Amino acid sequence: MTVAKPGVAVIGAGYWGKNLVRNMAQLESLVAVCDASPAVRERISGEHPKVNVTDDLQEVLDDPKVDAVMVIVPSSAHFEVAKRALLAGKHTYVEKPIAHAVDRAEELVALAEERDLRLMVGHLLLYHPCITWIKDAIDAGDLGRVLYMTCQRVNLGKVRSDENAMWSLAPHDVSVILHLLGESPSEVSAQGLTYLQTQPGIEDVVFMTLRYADGRAAHIHVSWLDPHKRRTLNVVGTKKMVCFDDMSAEKIRVYDKGVEGLDTAPDYASYGDLLTLRHGDILVPHIPMREPLRALCEHFLDAVATGQTPLTDGVNGVDVLRVLDAAQRSLDQGGIPIPLAPSGDGS
Repeated sequence: MTVAKPGVAVIGAGYWGKNLVRNMAQLESLVAVCDASPAVRERISGEHPKVNVTDDLQEVLDDPKVDAVMVIVPSSAHFEVAKRALLAGKHTYVEKPIAHAVDRAEELVALAEERDLRLMVGHLLLYHPCITWIKDAIDAGDLGRVLYMTCQRVNLGKVRSDENAMWSLAPHDVSVILHLLGESPSEVSAQGLTYLQTQPGIEDVVFMTLRYADGRAAHIHVSWLDPHKRRTLNVVGTKKMVCFDDMSAEKIRVYDKGVEGLDTAPDYASYGDLLTLRHGDILVPHIPMREPLRALCEHFLDAVATGQTPLTDGVNGVDVLRVLDAAQRSLDQGGIPIPLAPSGDGS
C-alpha cells in the first residue's frame, strides 16, 4: 500500500526558504507558499504555477490540503508562527533555533505532543553524510574515547543586525556536538566581540566552550568578520582523530595518530613516562554525498506520513536552545561559566 505524500506549505520563501520550496516541489509535496514580499510571491508563482501563493498565513493554515508547514521566517518569529501552525493541527518544521526562549520552545514541544503532531527543527548538519559517518565511527569505538572537539564557522558576512553571530551560526555546531557526544554539557561559557555593530549585544565574533562532567569539552568559534570561509570540525579521540572540512573536496580525513597510554591509568607518579607519540596513516574515506537539505526534507515527509519521531525533533531543539541560552547568559556576564542541569540524551 502506497502512503499518500503529505501536502506541505512553506512559510517564508526568501533567502533560505527558496531552497525548501525547491526541494518540496521536486518531492511533489509543495501545495502552498506564504511570503510577505510581492517580489518573492511573483517569483514563486512563475516557477510553480500550480501552487497556491499568498501573503495570508491564516489562509494557508485553513487549507485542508496542507498537512504540514515549514517555517522559514526570521528567528524572532519562529515561536509565534510555529505555535499558530500547531494550534491549527499542522505538523510543523521550524528553522533553527526553535525559539529564542527555552520556556517557549518547551511550549511548542508540549503542543505537538498534546495534538500528536510531528515537530521538527532544522538542524541541517545532522543530515550531512559526513556527520553520519563520524557519528557511526564514534559509536563503534573507532576513535577511542573522545577527548574534545573544535568547530569553526567563519566567513566575511552575511552581517545581521537583529541577532549576534552566535545565534546566527552556532546552532549548527551545538547540534552536531550534542549529537556526536550523546548528551548536553554540564556548563557553557562564551565571550564575544563587537566591531561592526552600533548597538551592544550584537557580537560579530563569539568563542564558546562546552564542558562535560567527565572531562570532555568542545570549542566553537563563529564569526562573520573573517577573511576565510571555513566550516570545520575536528574530533580528537584517544585512538584516532577526524577532521571534517565541508569546504574541501576531501571532506573527511582520519588521522591514525595520537598519544599512547591515554586510555591507561598509571599507578606511578611519572605519568609522562607512559606517554609516547604515535604517528600513523591518513585515511580519506569514500563517503557518498547527497544534499543534506534533500535528506532533511525527505525525513520530515517520512515523519509526517508514518508518525515516527524525527531525528531533530522538538526535544532536540530544546536541548540545543538550552546551550545557546546559557551561552548568551555567559556573554552577558563577561564569559563566566553557566551550569546546565542534566537534560537527558542530547542526540
